[in-house]
Amino acid sequence: MSNNNYPLPFLFLIITLSCSFNFSTVTSSTYNVIQFGAKPDGITDSTKAFLNAWTKACSSPYPAAIYVPQGKFLLGTVTFNGNCANKAISITIDGTLIASSNYRVAGKASNWLSFQNVDGVSSRGGVLDGQGTALWNCKNSNTRNCPTGATTLEFFNSKNIMISGLTSINSQMFHIVFYGCQYVKTQGVKIVAAGNSPNTDGIHVQMSSHVTIVNSKIQTGDDCISIGPGTNNLWIEKIECGPGHGISIGSLGWELNEPGVQNVTVKTVTFTGTQNGVRIKSWGRASNGFVRNVFFQDAIMVNVQNPIVIDQNYCPNNKNCPGQASGVKISDVTYQDIHGTSATQVAVKFDCSSKYPCSGIKLEDVKLTYKNQVAEASCNHAGGAALGLVLPESCF
Repeated sequence: MSNNNYPLPFLFLIITLSCSFNFSTVTSSTYNVIQFGAKPDGITDSTKAFLNAWTKACSSPYPAAIYVPQGKFLLGTVTFNGNCANKAISITIDGTLIASSNYRVAGKASNWLSFQNVDGVSSRGGVLDGQGTALWNCKNSNTRNCPTGATTLEFFNSKNIMISGLTSINSQMFHIVFYGCQYVKTQGVKIVAAGNSPNTDGIHVQMSSHVTIVNSKIQTGDDCISIGPGTNNLWIEKIECGPGHGISIGSLGWELNEPGVQNVTVKTVTFTGTQNGVRIKSWGRASNGFVRNVFFQDAIMVNVQNPIVIDQNYCPNNKNCPGQASGVKISDVTYQDIHGTSATQVAVKFDCSSKYPCSGIKLEDVKLTYKNQVAEASCNHAGGAALGLVLPESCF
């Protein structure tokens, strides 16, 4: 029988040579956008330089890095296309990327910065300034010729994405969108827009799976986080939301044939002065969509207008859905350890579909007050159970 009890110095040498070999066979390159002509003056258009840096990183057969140093870099609308030669592109941003101050430049595009069909992209740090204030003012003045506006950052049909330490301010429309993505982690993100900024959702997830959003602070004029059709296996934790419209599943049910939402967890969230806390919303019209297996846990409400709400009769201006009941089926939704204050007397409102009533709703250890008194609960077409201390008293 052989003796494998080698002396420690020999083992150390073997390990050292092995590590050295591994590192020497993998070459990584860093592409500084300055080297491609980007100017950190906030005036010179650096779009082409950023695209050229991306092209180099994308075509590298080895892991590659893109570096954006301190300074302000003006960028037009830009799409970073994937199908790269490697699956490990890291982007480090120490500076600020700014959109044009003329909102019509990007306002007619769907996105300002878009990554499409990428795999294995990580981004760390940086500030994205959408310069959306002028467009908000245009929309809030009821001027008819305002462009829709652009999403600041979109990932489309992508996977294995990591975003950390990013700040997005003053987006024209949505700040960050994940559409058709798998295996995404977003952490330490800060999102800031005025409370009256229209349609400036913080993070929007749709047609995506295995997405994690943690340790982030979102202040905006619409939903802090919005969850669209086709979302499953979504984990949201340690979020500060407000101002804004809360964390919303929906609006759902606009399309007749629409994929559902399932396996969503929202926990350890603080809502401050928001329009809603945790909300599920669907259009009052025919649809085969659904919502199931949703878990809201450990939420603190601070002067929230609608802390817990299901609204299946969403129909702005009573257009496109007169008299129609929502076809979206909502089931197995749990609200656990929800505490705090409501800005309105009705703190819990389940306004479900008359055609497909909500089922399997569970309230456990909920305490919401209104002006230091017990608030009220309202139920329409909702069925479920209450466990532990539940105030306001369940209306099931």
